Amino acid sequence: MIIDSHAHVILPVEQQLALMESAGVERTILFSTRVHPEQAADLEAFEQEMSTLFAIISGQWNNGLESARGAIQEQIQVLQAHPTRFLGFGWVPVGLSYNDTANWLQTYVIAPGMRGIGEFTLASGQIGLLDPIFALSSEAGNLPLWVHTFDPLTLDDIRALATLSKRYASVPVILGHLGGLNWMETIKLAKEHPQTYLDLSAAYTTLAPTLAIRELPERSLFSSDAPNGNPLVARTMVEQITPDPAVRALVLGETIARLVS
Repeated sequence: MIIDSHAHVILPVEQQLALMESAGVERTILFSTRVHPEQAADLEAFEQEMSTLFAIISGQWNNGLESARGAIQEQIQVLQAHPTRFLGFGWVPVGLSYNDTANWLQTYVIAPGMRGIGEFTLASGQIGLLDPIFALSSEAGNLPLWVHTFDPLTLDDIRALATLSKRYASVPVILGHLGGLNWMETIKLAKEHPQTYLDLSAAYTTLAPTLAIRELPERSLFSSDAPNGNPLVARTMVEQITPDPAVRALVLGETIARLVS
């Protein structure tokens, strides 16, 4: 089965299903979103969407709880309407009390049947805020955590994340976007920490996913990050750089299927 391991809600959902069909993607792991660049009618509207996105990525909107609840409900509606095409990861705010975090996790992740937690977008220096999330994931059966490791996170932040994950070695951690500019060091860190997985989306050079798959074929994950990427383009890249059909099958779906089963 071909599974896009990371994409955000695209509206209308028919547009997302059409993208999946064109790419031969049978299932998508769906994440909520508070921005919809696919709906921008002109440059000005697109810039507004991107402004919000950059604020989220830089960790400035982690606790915009009302807008987050709306995005989560939007995600849940899509998941419920198309249960054979989508599985979900549930967003959880950081910086709440342990009990409030546990209640949020129960309400917006466990109760709706989400298969993992994320995407976490943190400012540099904030990795420690994930400690209670790791602990609660462990208590909930080791739900995978998906962490954005592109800018603004630095290599020191990615190292801190790897160190934190060692304390919760049973919890799978997906390093989103392969560490961005720090992709070589991120691959090295992942090799040292068997609970970590490499998300291949947003690569600016095919050398990065090529090396990731070569070094960690069983822990590299095909994803599009749609609407920021395109599933057909992402799948084609994986197929072009992965000549071994058995490895290609792992990257294109078998590994993530095991993680979320």
